[in-house]
Amino acid sequence: MIKITFPDGNQKDYDIGINCMQIAESISRGLAKNAIATKINGKMSDMSTIVNQDSSIIFYTHDKENAESLDVIRHDTAHLLAQAVKELYPETQITIGPSVEDGFYYDFAREMPFSSEDLEVIEKKMHQIAGQNYAFERKIFARDEAIDFFKNQGEIFKAEIISSIPANEDVSVYRQGDFHDLCRGPHAPSMGYLKHFKLLRVSAAYWRGDAKNASLQRIYGTSWGTKKSLEDYLFRIEEAKKRDHRKLGKELGLFHQQQEAPGDIFWHPKGRKLYLIIEQYMRDLLDKNGYQEVKTPILAKRNLWEKSGHWEKFRENMFTSQIDDEDYAIKPMNCPCHVQIFNNDLRSYRDLPMRLAEFGCCHRYEPSGSLYGIMRVRSFTQDDAHIFCTEEQIADETIAFCKLLTKVYNDLGFTDIKIKFSDRPEIRAGNDETWDKAENSLKKAMENSGYEYTLNKGEGAFYGPKLEFVLKDAIGRDWQCGTLQVDFVLPERLGAEYVSSENSRKIPVMLHRAILGSLERFIGILIEQYAGKLPIWLAPVQVAVVGISDVHQIAVTKLTDKMQDAGIRAISDLTSNTVNYKIREYSNQKIPFIVVIGDKEIADGTVSVRRFGETKAEVVKVEDFVKLF
Repeated sequence: MIKITFPDGNQKDYDIGINCMQIAESISRGLAKNAIATKINGKMSDMSTIVNQDSSIIFYTHDKENAESLDVIRHDTAHLLAQAVKELYPETQITIGPSVEDGFYYDFAREMPFSSEDLEVIEKKMHQIAGQNYAFERKIFARDEAIDFFKNQGEIFKAEIISSIPANEDVSVYRQGDFHDLCRGPHAPSMGYLKHFKLLRVSAAYWRGDAKNASLQRIYGTSWGTKKSLEDYLFRIEEAKKRDHRKLGKELGLFHQQQEAPGDIFWHPKGRKLYLIIEQYMRDLLDKNGYQEVKTPILAKRNLWEKSGHWEKFRENMFTSQIDDEDYAIKPMNCPCHVQIFNNDLRSYRDLPMRLAEFGCCHRYEPSGSLYGIMRVRSFTQDDAHIFCTEEQIADETIAFCKLLTKVYNDLGFTDIKIKFSDRPEIRAGNDETWDKAENSLKKAMENSGYEYTLNKGEGAFYGPKLEFVLKDAIGRDWQCGTLQVDFVLPERLGAEYVSSENSRKIPVMLHRAILGSLERFIGILIEQYAGKLPIWLAPVQVAVVGISDVHQIAVTKLTDKMQDAGIRAISDLTSNTVNYKIREYSNQKIPFIVVIGDKEIADGTVSVRRFGETKAEVVKVEDFVKLF
């Protein structure tokens, strides 16, 4: 007999060799009917998996959506997509099709490009196949046998994938009807659970992500456990299109991008004003919280990046140049340069914590295919800071940072914040002892802070564990922006020291931290969060002053000057366009207030004020309107 432990702590004995579906049936018919996968001792598995030892088991059902069940559903739907494409277009070769956040994709090799009409045909075919409720059957092949199997089917990409697997390893293949696909699994018992999916778009891709390899076509889709979840997601997609920062950035005259400067931004006057408002807001907060602002070189010699480890780790993402027969790199991050400022004087424990902040312009090579508006660029400015402190100060500095970050996000309109604790990655600097010390210090700090967090296994930075701060926007999307990283390695590599209270030399701890991440990306997030209708304090133009006719131009100018003297970001319209035309134009620009002045307003010392989004105007005294701000 074996003992099975369930999530609620209950245990039950079963015969050796029972499978997970039989265990589910022993609990209830409903569970057996709805379960699509299990987790056995922490490993996701098919319902057909046989259990031969004492185990803990969790069942996942298609209608109770969580990360595990959705991953199975989406992976299943990717296989369904591949089967539909092969049945419709037999000459097409299949490559890979993983589940991704909110959906799935599958890459295909085909000479004729897929059209939007093709996607409709494919989706219809997918529903037909799913309706046949084919079982997902797992089959095990020897590696060479699997290679021959897929070669015989003409699937050279699949055969190439299998060829990279060690010769002594077996290969799992899943069958659904007459269709076979290479896959580790798990999958649901059958395709009948796949009902709520939608194909979204097609884009270009490269085999194994390398532009030197074959060109492929990638079909994206989304899949959910319930109809409502699918409908909600499609609504969010449509809403996201309306809020697209690239579209709104152009319509509102904030910025543009062009091919002559890929991955960079041409900020227009209003966009630059927004940028400076946010930068100054951050600068004021940093001053109040004990940070000292610095400015470091944008270009540094290769030997600095070699000492820091970035030349080895990030060389492919760095822009380099050769000057006087020496290699230089444009900085991809600010940290090594901040250590140079710390090292420029003999520091005492009394100087710690030392908080050095910089709005540092960094450059990283991002592949052309990954560039996306101002969200993913090659030139960006980080609201970067590095805190040099003792080990005993880590907890207090972490708590203070969490409070500062929460205030910033709340001020900018984000109240739903999640924290992820990312521990050591496979490739890392430093030894296990150093990492143990860094991880334990950060965990202790978080326990003392009272903030809740989830573990993000293996996603720490190269030099140390980190906290990742994820905010949720107005339409439910998650954005990872802020970070705090505990680093025991880089200060030692770059020779940072301070004189301790015992008069000995010690290496400081270095906390890497950012709140916005990059100003460019965060501005893109803000534009989409507010659909272009920025809060009054962030609006580059707060008031547009217009006259009813040309005879009111002097009054318009005087009123605009008065508002500007009061610190209001006001502009005046002295064109000969009609007042209705002006109101419509400034409404389209989402300016918070449009102030109209005519003979009556001049005589009464009032203005007619129209708030953005409202159809009725309100007549108020000029002084009262100024006080409003």
